[in-house]
Amino acid sequence: MSAFNDFTHDVAFAAAAAADDAAATGAGTDALLDWTNRLSTLGYIAAALLFIMSLAALSKPETARRGNTLGMTGMGIAVLIAIFQATATAARDTTGEHMGPLVTIILIGLAMALGGMFGVWRARSVEMTGLPQLIAYFNGFVGLAAVFIGFNSFMEDGGLTGNAQAFHLGEVFLGTFIGAVTFSGSVVAGLKLAEKIKGAPVLLPARNLLNLAILVISVALMVAFIIVGDGSVAWIALGVMTALALFLGWHLVIAIGGGDMPVVVSIMNSYSGWAAAFTGLMLANPLLIITGALVGSSGAYLSYIMCQAMNRSFLNVLLGGFGTDGGVVADGGEAGTHTEVSASETADLLKMAKTVMITPGYGMAVSQAQYPVAELTRTLREAGKDVTFGIHPVAGRLPGHMNVLLAEAKVPYDLVLEMDEVNDDFADIDVVLVIGANDTVNPIAEQPGSPIAGMPVLKVWEAENVVVFKRSMGSGYAGVQNPLFFNDNTDMLLGDAKSSVESIISELKSGSGAAGGAAPNAGGSSSRDASGARQVPASVHQK
Repeated sequence: MSAFNDFTHDVAFAAAAAADDAAATGAGTDALLDWTNRLSTLGYIAAALLFIMSLAALSKPETARRGNTLGMTGMGIAVLIAIFQATATAARDTTGEHMGPLVTIILIGLAMALGGMFGVWRARSVEMTGLPQLIAYFNGFVGLAAVFIGFNSFMEDGGLTGNAQAFHLGEVFLGTFIGAVTFSGSVVAGLKLAEKIKGAPVLLPARNLLNLAILVISVALMVAFIIVGDGSVAWIALGVMTALALFLGWHLVIAIGGGDMPVVVSIMNSYSGWAAAFTGLMLANPLLIITGALVGSSGAYLSYIMCQAMNRSFLNVLLGGFGTDGGVVADGGEAGTHTEVSASETADLLKMAKTVMITPGYGMAVSQAQYPVAELTRTLREAGKDVTFGIHPVAGRLPGHMNVLLAEAKVPYDLVLEMDEVNDDFADIDVVLVIGANDTVNPIAEQPGSPIAGMPVLKVWEAENVVVFKRSMGSGYAGVQNPLFFNDNTDMLLGDAKSSVESIISELKSGSGAAGGAAPNAGGSSSRDASGARQVPASVHQK
């Protein structure tokens, strides 16, 4: 950090010295300006290329770490260029409108120190279960920054006239509008994810007409803002629009059910990118425009993919009109009689199995069970079992949540498969362990009229045996009963997922070990007694 500060001070003093030398002649000032612009452009190109390569690397778990490194490097270059430009501008100023380079460096340093300390504190203190809401809040900060920059850009007299001024005012208005919607919407999404407010949709009367009215009024205010251009009327138009946009962001997200928050976070991430792009237009910063466009377009595409995975309309998502229908629970939604098993019985079932698939959900994150799950995977593979993972696109509370947890626990990437890769293979699986998942394995999604009708799910019920790890028999985040729990081939292992997995590992490693004979569907299948409890063949205990 001290080396970085020394470097920025050196840049400031070098720029100031160059400015003093050049002040005697206009040609020297022009040369300094040309040199500054050339260096900044080179840095912008390098940073933009690094951001593009970062996105490409982040698309795969195997290269995600390299993607983070590329992104951080690009951002570091961008920050250095911003500092260099600010100090060079201050050094060239002879009118007294700008602060000196030393004051500029001090203010930038203070801002970076405060922001950096807050970011490090939040990143180090957040639990993995709190990562989704942290991302939502960070999206909100981008939106809030766009609002502040919009107001500041309007206050500054850029010397623009005619069409150029009208275009700039349009940038200010749209950037502030998108930023305000992003800020309030992200805050609501974060609060829902953190369960600080109820996850159920809050529907105001005539909400669609209300949203449409806000958009129409905002367009009228933008026209007035551009025509007036300055003065109290323009300030009133900008202020009223900001208030309406804040309300619109709140209203769009509050009307969406908590189970759909992963898509909302992705949408807000896209909004934050477009807010950043408009901020770049306001500041005439090409790198910010490029970065914002990259984030906005990639976030929109990710949201589109997730909407397909949840059978949602992308346009409905943009308008805040999904996840709000109550629906009618179809046949199979009624509670039935479930069968409970112990960790010991589950271990016996795994000893008999040849193929095992694990389908994790948010419950695994809550109980921090990813490390025991990774150890269970190693134990079973050492015993000759074929172990894979089936990941639903929206499992958890943000895109890729389960992939992050499993990578953190060092589960090999080639074992972690997406839903489309495994959904046709469940009939060949001996045992499926559903750890903390609910809505993503709910067969009621295939029944018309259900609240989650049409949502693609993992067809775990087609496997020979299913063991569901769950704290209780309560419904999932979508509030829908799961008929899977009452199927004849399903057992419930109730309790803390981490403790349950650890107990299974102990059973597998004690005495007989994890090696096992025939698969359950190959002559050694388990059965149930009159009470419905699973009966494991005695041969298993004799191994």
